[in-house]
Amino acid sequence: MAEKKHGVIGYALAPKKQNSFIRDSLLTLASSRGIKLIQIDSTKPLIDQGPFDCILHKLYGDDWKRQLQQFQIRNPNAVILDAPEAIERLHNRISMLQVVSELRVRVGVDEKGGETFGIPKQIVIYDKETLSDGQAWESLKFPVIAKPLVADGSAKSHKMALVFSHGALNKLKPPIVLQEFVNHGGVIFKVYVVGNHVRCVKRKSLPDVSEEKVLGVSEDLLSFSQVSNLANRDSVDDDEKFYKMMSLDDTTEMPPQAFIVDIASGLRRAMKLNLFNFDVIRDSRYGNRYLIIDINYFPGYAKMPGYEKVLTDFFVDLMCKKELGENVGKGHGDEGKSVKVLTEEKDISVKVLTEEKDISVKVLTEEKDKSVKVLTEEKDKSVTV
Repeated sequence: MAEKKHGVIGYALAPKKQNSFIRDSLLTLASSRGIKLIQIDSTKPLIDQGPFDCILHKLYGDDWKRQLQQFQIRNPNAVILDAPEAIERLHNRISMLQVVSELRVRVGVDEKGGETFGIPKQIVIYDKETLSDGQAWESLKFPVIAKPLVADGSAKSHKMALVFSHGALNKLKPPIVLQEFVNHGGVIFKVYVVGNHVRCVKRKSLPDVSEEKVLGVSEDLLSFSQVSNLANRDSVDDDEKFYKMMSLDDTTEMPPQAFIVDIASGLRRAMKLNLFNFDVIRDSRYGNRYLIIDINYFPGYAKMPGYEKVLTDFFVDLMCKKELGENVGKGHGDEGKSVKVLTEEKDISVKVLTEEKDISVKVLTEEKDKSVKVLTEEKDKSVTV
């Protein structure tokens, strides 16, 4: 068994989040592997608390952001999970999904064409005047899903609606995002990401809507609390009942695991986040076309079976990397890894090829085995020894 890595993680979470995430089962397992989880006192300055090897948080506001910055300055080796600047990108539903277009994911292609991914067609409506302008939304096909532009986890940000006709748009309050509804077999795939760990589960979603149903619907706007789920999670107190209610039978085909892992890794690098999940649907029109419809920071991991082990493994790995001086807490898949380059004689040049642009290189020579250890940081790409 590997040597126990000791570490202290301070957590700062809203009461509801703390109750669902910080369970005795997690605390016990983490403690057995040398990880101590300590609650941060929100009534005291963060800089006066600790010492912490890592700060695990899901709090917002300028004051908290300032406290994190002060803590990081005084404790430069501490890991912040995750950086507020990176999290804020997910608070806007447009910038949230724009990151998908930035992905450079190599998807396996076979004789059938392989899997592809993207996002649904969507537009932003900033004011009432734009709602009255048919040209603004004429490219969208009804029904559409109306979502608040702001996605900060508040109750207001979850007030969404399925809109069946343009006449119902006047009932909406901008700023909103209109996202084209895509039939997907009533199934949504929720992908949980914890560092390098990726787990995909399937859940019930909105049923498909035919043109006949659109024409025959009595209401032109249907409100619901969560677009992803027809059922309201808050109305089900027992987790086991919730899983049973939302789970599907085993006949629903899952997306290829390698495909999902590639997307998750790409998102983690692009967003510089370690803790998030994203919702994926399979376009019923094309069996191999997948659409990412939502990304959430620090989701309800307790809904993921066996979350205690997944999170504990991540914490232990984090402490190991921190001990080795690697770059952790940035959400990068390849940063901070050392590369050993075998040299031949004197005057050997080393060129470092990376996915990231402008990476500087530190070179440490070892005369005995004539090897060069390269540790990446920032700017520049090559170095001569």
